[in-house]
Amino acid sequence: MTSSVLLADALAAGTVVLDGGMSNQLEAAGHDLSDSLWSARLLADRPEAIGEAHLAYFEAGASVAITASYQASFEGFGGRGIGRERAVELFGVSVRVAREAALRAGAGRPLWVAASVGPYGAMLADGSEYRGRYGVSAGELERFHRPRVEALVAAEPDVLALETVPDVEEAKALLRAVRGVGVPAWLSYTVEGDRTRAGQPLEEAFAVAAEAPEVIAVGVNCCAPEDVAGAVAVARRVTGKPVVVYPNSGETWDARARAWDGRATFDGEQVLGWEGLGARLIGGCCRVGPEGVKAIADAVGGATR
Repeated sequence: MTSSVLLADALAAGTVVLDGGMSNQLEAAGHDLSDSLWSARLLADRPEAIGEAHLAYFEAGASVAITASYQASFEGFGGRGIGRERAVELFGVSVRVAREAALRAGAGRPLWVAASVGPYGAMLADGSEYRGRYGVSAGELERFHRPRVEALVAAEPDVLALETVPDVEEAKALLRAVRGVGVPAWLSYTVEGDRTRAGQPLEEAFAVAAEAPEVIAVGVNCCAPEDVAGAVAVARRVTGKPVVVYPNSGETWDARARAWDGRATFDGEQVLGWEGLGARLIGGCCRVGPEGVKAIADAVGGATR
């Protein structure tokens, strides 16, 4: 079932479980994501595959699906010969297939769709979302993000996921881009230790969202599990808002070899510590699949309490 319950109200009442990594679920199903559009390519080529990935996470216990629009942009689609009108349709497809998966899940609990708004660096497809500081102005960043946000909002998601943000300046541009659109958002940085990927202190990073009425949660994603607890404590102290966390498995990406390395350190039991510090929206990012999401749901005692 989908829900008329606002996600913000659910977060005030308890813990809500997010889904896991879209790319690893699609790759496990045999899809090649080496294209610069990454999973967004399948919005045009195989949208049903994305729907199946969403369904797997709902069935594992997730109550929120994050759309496959992370790497979607008018510029990226244009580079593949996809015109603006068709691109708008594809942004809409990302929300629609997630909503259809929620209806198919028939989970007997509230389910929500979060429209992913990835960073500018995701469009560049060169790993720069893990560095930030792209060499473009704040105005250019806002002009890049606002049309994407508007296209996603037109498809009526429940919330916007401003995610994997590496840099405070981009966070500010994103917050300007979502101002007045009528859909709430969460803001989630990618971090290393106690700083953003661009090197700013987390106190400074979270502070930009403290007074933003559109933002219903702040936190971190696409980071090591070991970096979560400290970030949760800072986010809660600085903003007073519910905290969103969805780290990677703990393995590291070797860009040269284009492969994951190391061992997974993510453990479903870790979420109880994060929850105790103030995390209310908890899931997984890269390399965290349905089994990991089930472990989270089991640990917090159900998808929504």
